[in-house]
Amino acid sequence: MQKKILLLGSGELGKEFAIAAQRIGQTIIAVDSYEGAPAMQVADGFEVIVMLDGAALDAVVAKHNPDFIVPEIEAIRTERFYDYEKQGITVVPSARAANFTMNRKAIRDLAAKELRLRTADYRYATSGEELRKAVAEVGMPCVVKPLMSSSGKGQSTIKTEADIDKAWNYAVDGSRGDVVEVIVEAFVNFHSEITLLTVTQNNNPTLFCSPIGHRQERGDYMESWQPAKVSEADIAEAQDMARKVTEALGGAGIFGVEFFLTDEGVYFSELSPRPHDTGMVTLAGTQNFNEFELHLRAILSLPIAEITLERAGASAVILASENSDNPTFTGLEKIAALPKTDFRIFGKPTSRPYRRMGVALVNGNTDAPIEEIVERAKAAAALIKVNS
Repeated sequence: MQKKILLLGSGELGKEFAIAAQRIGQTIIAVDSYEGAPAMQVADGFEVIVMLDGAALDAVVAKHNPDFIVPEIEAIRTERFYDYEKQGITVVPSARAANFTMNRKAIRDLAAKELRLRTADYRYATSGEELRKAVAEVGMPCVVKPLMSSSGKGQSTIKTEADIDKAWNYAVDGSRGDVVEVIVEAFVNFHSEITLLTVTQNNNPTLFCSPIGHRQERGDYMESWQPAKVSEADIAEAQDMARKVTEALGGAGIFGVEFFLTDEGVYFSELSPRPHDTGMVTLAGTQNFNEFELHLRAILSLPIAEITLERAGASAVILASENSDNPTFTGLEKIAALPKTDFRIFGKPTSRPYRRMGVALVNGNTDAPIEEIVERAKAAAALIKVNS
């Protein structure tokens, strides 16, 4: 049961996964485009490569000959994963899942066209002119996202004709990889958003965590909380959708499946084949296993007897406001003095405006008003300042 895991992408999610893996004796090789990435700081070894260089990726895989390849970011040559599977390496959750979900086009078409899940009306565009046509077809307001991006980069809302050119340029600038294409989605009149962490297993049933609510700004999450208030009908529909799409993708691991909740029912939004940023709330002790431990256990085919909600909790992000090559932090003593509160500083070597540098974690009794726990998390996060 001592396995070598090649982690592709070494941010804060990868760091927590690496810690979980090492706690039960696994070996982690962290890979990213820059030295000193968070997961590299706790890994057994690391490699720095251009993540979209297929030959460089092949060389790293050949050098380390891992048992598992675990992607943590979108901008990777995922088409290579099929060859790695043929070599006997397990790609997590699967080469198909990684390849489909690293590009919004593949996963959206799978959900909407093949599985017939309820989604927003959408179009694709590869130029400013095509974007104008797509906007005319889906109507305004609408949301524009690069096909390949993360943390809300390149995402914007078009409300008037004057927004179209700006949205195209912003999407191209925020796109990861070499795909210059966007998805244009009709605006969904939702009353809340949830992430349903879905755990697929090799030889056991699919499991679901309690739903996680979240609030976004600039396309990136600001606070998340668990459990979210969801009706029994909506959670049943969300679980059914999540089960269908994860079964279609195959493999074992945790998926972060995002939904819009509306008066008309549940809309499928997006899917990540790995621990989800909103799922960092599970680091507050809300569950018997956090999302990183669940991902690892599913990957290693360790049985998961159950996932239980132990307490309510919330997370709130700690953002940088300036560029810095040596960010420092103040306020740690203040947040450390708060009851039922914890925090993580990710250890990113540089900062820039709105870069996520840490997270505050707060928990409370399951019968406590979740709104109060969220406000405590926001207040705790505000105590820590990122200095240039």
